Amino acid sequence: MDGAHRTFVIIGGGLAGAKAAQTLREEGFAGRVIIIGDEHEHPYERPPLSKGYLIGKAAKDSVYVHEPSWYISHRVELHLGQQAVHIDRAEREVRLGDGTRVPYDALLLATGAEPHRLPIPGARGLAGVHHLRRLAHADHLRAVLTDRTRERDPLVVAGAGWIGLEVAAAARELGAPVVVVEPEPTPLHRVLGPELGEVFTGLHREHGVEFRFGRRLSDITGRDGQVAGVVTDDGEQIPARAVLAAIGVRPRTALAEAAGLELAEDTGGVVVDAALRTSDPHIYAAGDVAAFPAPGTGRLRVEHWANALNSGPAAARAMLGREVTYDRVPYFFSDQYDAGLEYSGWAPHGSYDRVVFRGDVGKRAFLAFWLSPEGRVLAGLNMNVWDVTGPVQDLIRSGRPVDPDALADPATELTAL
Repeated sequence: MDGAHRTFVIIGGGLAGAKAAQTLREEGFAGRVIIIGDEHEHPYERPPLSKGYLIGKAAKDSVYVHEPSWYISHRVELHLGQQAVHIDRAEREVRLGDGTRVPYDALLLATGAEPHRLPIPGARGLAGVHHLRRLAHADHLRAVLTDRTRERDPLVVAGAGWIGLEVAAAARELGAPVVVVEPEPTPLHRVLGPELGEVFTGLHREHGVEFRFGRRLSDITGRDGQVAGVVTDDGEQIPARAVLAAIGVRPRTALAEAAGLELAEDTGGVVVDAALRTSDPHIYAAGDVAAFPAPGTGRLRVEHWANALNSGPAAARAMLGREVTYDRVPYFFSDQYDAGLEYSGWAPHGSYDRVVFRGDVGKRAFLAFWLSPEGRVLAGLNMNVWDVTGPVQDLIRSGRPVDPDALADPATELTAL
């Protein structure tokens, strides 16, 4: 594959975009490869921002997808700190904020997602209200959590999803008190359901995290331009040194929408086919922004690291004209205190019939399986049990009913099921 006369443009300077560029070169594409990113940083991975990088155990250099010299040696052109503001599909060119026009033969949208903002008084304009999506966000948050000169008011985390819990764990490791405010009855309630939510409640309470379940923040109070506290919707006032808004993200689809590309009404994101091609045959999408057809679950938009890692290369191969079917089982990992876990599949609360456990839940060394009413495995989670992701994903892919008793029995090999 040569294509020396062609230009492939990637909008988005994250993992999906960087891996797409890498794949184009590995597959022998000799044309121009251009990455447009609105951050001044070279493309980097985001999971360390709520884990090792946040607590200072991972150096900044370790989060980058490639060393800066890689882009030079592989002739990948970087437009860093540049905002793509318009896609002209008729002319096949991208216009940047400074007026530069970049032509393309094929275009990949890897624009990612952005955090939801808290829609309450005080959420804007006060120093100490944080989001966690970018390196700069992690730097600012770490400075707050490690500042020993301030009064020991807690970090208040709005939202007990993955990011909220990982930051809570990081904050406790750094010695900062934490209060988590969550409208659902357990952490990760909509993602994992109450059965696993209780496991995470116990894990975090053992490490000193306070929860306020069934509540929302209604106000953030300030003093001298700084966060001084929060008020919950039942009237409780909590002093706070900082507030983290961890209430989810939304896909960055403004460019695609303005260009007239088809968007997914149910999941959000840009509609793509199994080859990650959008409604325009010259434009592809990957990572958080892509809403792709997933076997057995309908159209999905997955906001996790593995999706960016795998969909970027898949889109690159499709751009080269290869036969591509992107049908990966969704996968996610997390580390909180001494608990490491992997989750495969898709079984949000309300979509499954029961949860089957295998192992010791009390010692947090177990597997959990979400079953459909027919007994099919929809999703599986392993906590502090390793080297089982392959068999778990095989169970999900098979689509066959499984005997719950055998599934719960550690003496029965998963591969036998």
